[in-house]
Amino acid sequence: MDKEIAVEELPRALQNNASKGDVFREDTELGSEGVDMAKIERVYKKLDRRIIPAFWVLYFLCSAIRSNVGLAQTMNEKQGHDLAEVLHLTPKQISTGLALFYVCYVLFDLPSNLIMTKLSPHVWMSRIVVGVGIIGACMAAMKAAWSLYLLRLLLGIIIAGMWPGMAYYLTLFYPPSRTGKRIGQYFTAAQVSASVVGLVSAGFQEMDGLGGLVGFQWMFLLYGLVGILVGISLLWWLPDRPLPPGEVRNRNGWRKWIPQSKPALAGEDAEIHYHDLTRVYHRRAWTVKDLWHVVIDWRVWPLMMMYFGVVGVGIGVQNYGTVIIQGTNPHLTGVQLSLLFAPIWVMDLIAILLVTPISDRFHHHRALFFSVPVLIQIAGLLITTYAGSASNPWPRYGGLLIVGFGLGPTVPITMTWTTEIFQSRHGEVGVAAASALVSGLGNLGSILTTYALYTGWPADSKPGPKQYRKSNLVMVGILCGSILSSLIMTLLLRFVGNGPGAKQISSGSSTSDGEGVIIDGAARREVHERGLGRLWWRR
Repeated sequence: MDKEIAVEELPRALQNNASKGDVFREDTELGSEGVDMAKIERVYKKLDRRIIPAFWVLYFLCSAIRSNVGLAQTMNEKQGHDLAEVLHLTPKQISTGLALFYVCYVLFDLPSNLIMTKLSPHVWMSRIVVGVGIIGACMAAMKAAWSLYLLRLLLGIIIAGMWPGMAYYLTLFYPPSRTGKRIGQYFTAAQVSASVVGLVSAGFQEMDGLGGLVGFQWMFLLYGLVGILVGISLLWWLPDRPLPPGEVRNRNGWRKWIPQSKPALAGEDAEIHYHDLTRVYHRRAWTVKDLWHVVIDWRVWPLMMMYFGVVGVGIGVQNYGTVIIQGTNPHLTGVQLSLLFAPIWVMDLIAILLVTPISDRFHHHRALFFSVPVLIQIAGLLITTYAGSASNPWPRYGGLLIVGFGLGPTVPITMTWTTEIFQSRHGEVGVAAASALVSGLGNLGSILTTYALYTGWPADSKPGPKQYRKSNLVMVGILCGSILSSLIMTLLLRFVGNGPGAKQISSGSSTSDGEGVIIDGAARREVHERGLGRLWWRR
């Protein structure tokens, strides 16, 4: 049984996000008092065990397949079996191949995420991973520049929608104030991937010549085959979108041919989740008009500029990390470069695990948790640019470790802030479209750092004490733009607000035609920050 409540009866923080005359529905079966938080925490931990490991594995493999081209540039270089020698590529052609991936990624991110809202999300995620595995395996057969260009274009099309799709998928099971920690948890897969792939590439280099394949070809082939197997397993591993208790899933049409995954929750757990996150169970079909309201919402653009800087620097370091290290010390071997590349991402991982859980507990201060790590990145880039000397290059390498630490939390926090803002304004289509726009358009920064900087900037890549200096300073500049954008976003939200969009302020229901907006258990709790309460040392 629901009861209608007026804006004036809401807590003050919710009144600030409401319009005069809006009608809200409060779920009275649980009531606003006496909610058993221990049971709610148990439900979300059970969801963690089902969803996060699957996301971690799929993101690990997709990140490895996507970034292996960067490692292939220095593998077995002394034997003449690196990517450039085998495919007869110039540095500019390699930069072009790397950048083409992001062109398609930008163009197809939004359509992919919108399709995901109409289909079974776990099926769409499986499709992405299987496709990435197939393209990854095919990269072992590259023979010339045209094949690199083609496969990188196809990889961008196939993988588009994966990262924003994962953020959208989480909002089907968690309130936005809990997603930062979870995004951070599976985002560590990219860091572990960068570390492990760097270490494992040393082993692939020892396989050079085995079966007529060079080291990097073995790397592409084996990662691709494992990706195909994992993608198929996701049909059973990941749960489909949750249904209200007692409702039966539609298995007509094409759905009867798809394996049915086990529901994420059952019994009392399903009831608790339904009342705590009622908004996701009562979604309405979005229209083109709803999508247009998301696209023209000014809040997309500061978030996109925040993402532009941090993802551009992250991809730049991922693709050119070994090249930058080699520029500081040209005497290093390919194996040594791989081993030195890994600690950058270990630092990244540590920062994610430290910062993202705290940012969820103080979710009203996302800009602060974003800006401080960006300042750390800037400090690291300046150290990499100006510290050390030809006889002692290690301070410059230390700067890269600092950059890695600063990179960690910034991408998860940007995506989390996006879902928080747009779920409350535009509902499900808001999360899907805004996360895709921020991710897709923000990846224009990746095109900049992969195509125009480092080996893609001939004048800046000439050997010498100033090698890559201008590229590093360009990255400092775009990071300053990210900090400025987060500041602008904070000020505008404070003075303009984040009230309901044209149609709805929660993902589950509409305010049009007299319909109310559901204020579920999670929404009532999100008015206040959790702070450091209920942590193990405070119990």
